[in-house]
Amino acid sequence: MATDYSDILSRLCFHLKQFSSPDVVIAPETDLINELAIDSVKLLNLVMEIEDEFDISVPLNALADVQTVHDLANLIHHIKSAKQ
Repeated sequence: MATDYSDILSRLCFHLKQFSSPDVVIAPETDLINELAIDSVKLLNLVMEIEDEFDISVPLNALADVQTVHDLANLIHHIKSAKQ
């Protein structure tokens, strides 16, 4: 069970790679919308993958404040920490 932020970040980057072109470098400061072109459909697919990967439930309203990979990793970390 991944609860360490760096582990969550690396797993998240792995999932995000499938939504971006091979030449895009995904870093914590990468903008999900502007740099990775994550639209609403891709976001829902990503959320489903995240929920399966980390065994959590991500409230869709919590995604309103998520802009970067770091923001999303923090959200996952927060949800996992609260679940324990």
